[in-house]
Amino acid sequence: MGTKFLITAESNNRTEMLKKKIIQYYIANGDTTIAELCKEVDLSIPTVTKLIGELQEDGYILDFGKQDTSGGRKPNIYGLNPDSGYFIGVDVMRDRVHLAAVDFKGGRLRMNENVPYKLENTREALDILCEIIGRFIHVLPIPRSKILAIGVNISGRVNPMSGYSYSIFYFEEKPLAELFEEILGIKTYIENDSRAMTYGEYMQGVVQGEKNVLFLNLTWGLGLGIIVDGCLYYGKSGFSGEFGHFCLFDNEILCHCGKKGCLETEASGAALYRHLVERHKQGSSSILAPRLESGEPVSLADLIEAIQKEDVLCIDILEQVALNLGKSIAGLINIFNPELVVLGGALAATGDYIRLPIRSAIKKYSLNLVSQDTEIKLSRLQERAGVIGACLLSRSKMLGLI
Repeated sequence: MGTKFLITAESNNRTEMLKKKIIQYYIANGDTTIAELCKEVDLSIPTVTKLIGELQEDGYILDFGKQDTSGGRKPNIYGLNPDSGYFIGVDVMRDRVHLAAVDFKGGRLRMNENVPYKLENTREALDILCEIIGRFIHVLPIPRSKILAIGVNISGRVNPMSGYSYSIFYFEEKPLAELFEEILGIKTYIENDSRAMTYGEYMQGVVQGEKNVLFLNLTWGLGLGIIVDGCLYYGKSGFSGEFGHFCLFDNEILCHCGKKGCLETEASGAALYRHLVERHKQGSSSILAPRLESGEPVSLADLIEAIQKEDVLCIDILEQVALNLGKSIAGLINIFNPELVVLGGALAATGDYIRLPIRSAIKKYSLNLVSQDTEIKLSRLQERAGVIGACLLSRSKMLGLI
């Protein structure tokens, strides 16, 4: 298969632009006939037939045979060739990494979850991460040359256009994306973790045709992904979505960003843990008390498990966290008027314990006329949203679709 089309994907050549438009249609809508494709891309049948033929020669499109219809001439169905290339996704968290590989059609080839890793802002930690990625690639049942791009998710302030991360691995003049490429030898894109999760959920998760979506990444911190008219919203420098650092509380609590009173200080996993420690010291009981008394670390998974086991104290604290969060989401709804708000990230695993108080606060604080058509749903992909989004974003970026 030739790679000229991919290599020149950023050019303004009309033929290549039309080919990208066709591929983009297949990514969004799946297999279809040439006649149906013509209607959607607003091109003539001879033009589309010619372009489809060239894309078949290049190996990107396959003819899947006749459509099963009742009577009349049966048209051929065309779609993306899954074997024309593969994409790697890497979702980096505090203490672990998720990795996945998808084919050109977006089908999952392999997924390794919860690979142990300690995220630190050092060159050594970066090298270890690259070793983990390298080992994952080595065991894939495909030639390395078939891997077209890698997507790496990082929390905090990331500029995907320039390839710089300003929150982690920001210790060299070179863009982080370039450092990954030098070590791994494969085109690499970096992305904010919440935005990648948003894209994963939009493409393969709970989103079902909605074009205006807000995705809340609820973990130790608080992130936001925004989709407007079916497109990810990046902002001027790729820093959109820093919802957790909206200054809302007069609590004098220092956020990890260096400022005080951020929403994240009262509406996140970190806030849940802090209030648990405070309430425990005041005499409240919890099934996590032995861990707190012994000084053992309490993970977000421990907090979630306690809630799922109906720990009264943790549920009570989570409800207040959710009410704070819902009040702020009401403001977002008033601004964006979205069709759908998706609750994702680790804390979404608490289900209705977090969703119901959020929905109650939204109903109380948002404008009824604005929020009446907004649905609140839990993520379908859950903790896989980020790694799947990383795979699919690397495909779209490689093809010049984003």
